[in-house]
Amino acid sequence: MPRFNGSLIAGLALVVTVGALAFPVWSYADRSGTAQANMAASSVNTQWGPLTASDRDLIMRVRLAGLWELPAAEKAMARSKSAKVKEAADHLIVGHKDLDERVRAVATQLGVELPNVPNEQQQGFLQQMDNATDDQFDRVWANLLRSAHGKIFPAIGTIRNQTENTLVRKLASDTNQTVLDHITMLEKTGQVDFDAIANGTI
Repeated sequence: MPRFNGSLIAGLALVVTVGALAFPVWSYADRSGTAQANMAASSVNTQWGPLTASDRDLIMRVRLAGLWELPAAEKAMARSKSAKVKEAADHLIVGHKDLDERVRAVATQLGVELPNVPNEQQQGFLQQMDNATDDQFDRVWANLLRSAHGKIFPAIGTIRNQTENTLVRKLASDTNQTVLDHITMLEKTGQVDFDAIANGTI
C-alpha cells in the first residue's frame, strides 16, 4: 500500500512538473502583445494575397495624393499663364483621375476605408498656392508638387518589390508610371528648384 501511494504521488508530481513547464510556453505563444502576434495582426489574408500595414499605407497615400493634387492642378489651369505649367497640370488631372478610380476599386475589394478630404499638411500646400501672388504661383505650385511626388516615389518602389498582394502590386505599378510622368512634366516647367528639393527645404 505505501508503495502504491508513493508511485501515485510520483506520477502526479511528474504531471504537475510537465504542466508547469508547458504552461509558460503555451501562454507566451498566445499573447497578443508579443512582436510576432502584432506582426500577424497587421496582416490580413485576402484572395489576392496577404494585405499588410505597408500595403494599406500605400493605398491611403495614393488616395490622399489625388485629393489635393487634382485641386492643385485645377488651380494651375485657372491661374497660370505658362503653357508648360498648364501642360503639366493637364497630366496631373488625367493621371490622378485614373489613379483615383483604380485606388477606390482596389480599396473596395480589399476592404480598406479611404479618406475623403486631404490631410492637414496637404491642405496647407493648397493654401500656399492660394496665398502666392501671380508672379510666384508657378514656382510655388511646381515645387510643392515636385517635392511631394519625389517623396512618395521610393515608397512605391519598395511596396512594388515587397508586396505579396497582387492587387496592391498592380496599383503600385500603375502609380509608379503616373508619378514618374508627373515628375517629368513638373521638371519640364523650368520652375523646379532642385537645390531646395535636395536640401529638403520645400
